[in-house]
Amino acid sequence: MRAFLAIEPGEETLEALEFLQQDIPVGRLVAPGAMHLTLAFLDDQPEDRLEDLHFKLETLTPPSFDVIFDGLGTFGGDRPRVVFAVVEQVPALMQLRRTVVQAARRVGMNLPRETYRPHVTLARLRHDLSDEAHMRLQDFLAAELLTAIPPFRAHSMTLMQSQLHPDGARHEPLTQYPLR
Repeated sequence: MRAFLAIEPGEETLEALEFLQQDIPVGRLVAPGAMHLTLAFLDDQPEDRLEDLHFKLETLTPPSFDVIFDGLGTFGGDRPRVVFAVVEQVPALMQLRRTVVQAARRVGMNLPRETYRPHVTLARLRHDLSDEAHMRLQDFLAAELLTAIPPFRAHSMTLMQSQLHPDGARHEPLTQYPLR
């Protein structure tokens, strides 16, 4: 089962992100119900390993914290593939990330060692973005550089199943784990 651990934004934040999306000039917008802050992408895992992770996560008592946004960004270098809202790397978030990755590795999940850049994806872009579309995107990013996105309090994290479909991934919450 393809799965990941995430924090789901609060309603006010989702509304602000959806409003911001209306001005993104190119790409396929992420549905508001699918927006999330990924803590760890677990990839395809057998159900028994996900169950082992579930039992490990149930024993954790990480603190709740504020998720704070810090502008917009893109992944993909000169030819961006993703537009996202940048999330500040507050200590509680970074510790939670380390904790869930360690828990996943302890139950036998082989997660890649990569730099964690917390974000909420807003749109996905085609790999063959024209120069004109790329310029419109750059203009949008420059114009929205200082747009305020309201922070939200993270009270839980969610284990999500992700199913790939031609029109994009669909996410289904499997279980939630409270943050104290």
